Amino acid sequence: MKTVVAAALGECVHVAGVLNFLRLAEAAGWKTVFLGPAVPVERVLEAARREGADLVGVSYRLTPETGERLLATFAEAADDLHAAGVCFAFGGTPPVAERARALGFFEQVFEGGEPPEAVLAYLKGRSLGEPTAADFPQATVERIRWKSPFPINRHHFGLPTLEATREGIARIAEAQVLDVISLGIDQDAQENFFHPDRQDPRRRGAGGVPVRTPEDYRILYQSSRRGNFPLLRTYSGTDDFLRLAEMYVETINIAWCAIPIFWFNQMDGRGPWDLEGSIREHQKVMAWYGERGIPVELNEPHHWGMREAPDVIFVVSAYLSAYNARAFGVRDYIAQLMFNSPPGLSDGMDLAKMLACLDMIAPLAGPTFRIWRQTRTGLLSYPLDTDAARAHLAASVYLQMALRPHVLHVVSHVEAHHAATAEDVIQACKMARRVADNALRGQPDMTADPAVQARKEELVREAQVTLAAIRSLAGPGVDDPFTDPVALARAVTVGVLDAPHLHSNPFARGQIVTRIDRRGACVAVDPETGRALSEEERLERLLGGDRWLNEPEG
Repeated sequence: MKTVVAAALGECVHVAGVLNFLRLAEAAGWKTVFLGPAVPVERVLEAARREGADLVGVSYRLTPETGERLLATFAEAADDLHAAGVCFAFGGTPPVAERARALGFFEQVFEGGEPPEAVLAYLKGRSLGEPTAADFPQATVERIRWKSPFPINRHHFGLPTLEATREGIARIAEAQVLDVISLGIDQDAQENFFHPDRQDPRRRGAGGVPVRTPEDYRILYQSSRRGNFPLLRTYSGTDDFLRLAEMYVETINIAWCAIPIFWFNQMDGRGPWDLEGSIREHQKVMAWYGERGIPVELNEPHHWGMREAPDVIFVVSAYLSAYNARAFGVRDYIAQLMFNSPPGLSDGMDLAKMLACLDMIAPLAGPTFRIWRQTRTGLLSYPLDTDAARAHLAASVYLQMALRPHVLHVVSHVEAHHAATAEDVIQACKMARRVADNALRGQPDMTADPAVQARKEELVREAQVTLAAIRSLAGPGVDDPFTDPVALARAVTVGVLDAPHLHSNPFARGQIVTRIDRRGACVAVDPETGRALSEEERLERLLGGDRWLNEPEG
């Protein structure tokens, strides 16, 4: 274990910056020795020799001229330690930092505006000089571990032209606020990339950047090769899934795959496949990425939540997602947990729902199936007013931090008004980063709230009822109903999995009615009386009787 000795030097009594530095050093695995405020030069150096320090950090936040003389004296007195390989870092106000930098003695000079993760990166061995790709892990799991205890930040970005998107990616990378840029590509790129004859010029740039060739992806990737060298990923597409996967690996070194089970097909109008066929194709995509050791996210549960499905269906879909990922060979699974979906949920019930999801999938984890938590703010939950939207972003991220996410999917505060520009992304990430830093300093444990725990347990119990119903839909000889495309598709067509927004959908029942109850939970209700229905009662009405509850597990 390396040792760092730190103090406020000379007559300076300001130690907040020093303590923050040492807190980050502890997180990076250092032994820390804090000497306090107003410490004489010789006392600092004596402690460094006594402790066998690998790094000495000093701070000075008073007059620049006085500080310059003090630091020159310090550097001269520390010459023997410097020659012996001890490193020295300085922190202070920008005017004092400028004088410290001019001395040429300190390996690193901080002036207070650096993000915590940049300081952490230095403490983990990276110089904060001109960065290179080697300074930042270029694979998802390695980047998560490198940045711990901070989550890696992800944000969606794609503008209507290739050039604007290229320039924006470069600005975002140089700002060093984002670890993963999720390329938002237009619908024709998602569905018709390999079919120019099916593309509609009038839709070009609708919903994202109009990439049309592998070279377009390479251009965007090269624009990210600066700053903190963020990872890139994009949609898995809605047709030609494996051809797209091969191209993504080749052109952008895709950070991870994100694909649903039940969506991106004719049911939601985003692809040419029918429901059962798309399930089979999505499972092939999971297996393809799993064979190559590339992480997979199933962006499934929030599609039900955004369509106002009851919380229990959100939880069940989270379980089916992780279950299928493991069954098809995924080794690193990214569990996406979109809060505020539907927007009317209370914070307590929202948190309970996410805890239920995590409880349900936890038994699936093991040496060959690792689960990484990814949280995000609800896409449909932002108010139009920008000031209110900023507050919503901060409040939502603070709630998400109760789950200690590995990946923080930042959703910009401007999403209700327009697609985020590079500056919007940078601002949103700075806000989210500050919230995460505050939470990591000692957030109260909101998960311990008795009401939250009671709702979590209720959802876990209810989810088992829904899963039993899905199990009962499998045909004779089906070994595993939870991975069988026929059984899974039937769960939607008969209404075991249902949402109000699917009304009149040719692939779904669309007859369920939901409400936000007095607790702030989203529950199924009797359409005539508005009375809340337990999952057992709902499914008894739907399937007739309750014999399926006693079906043996598959």
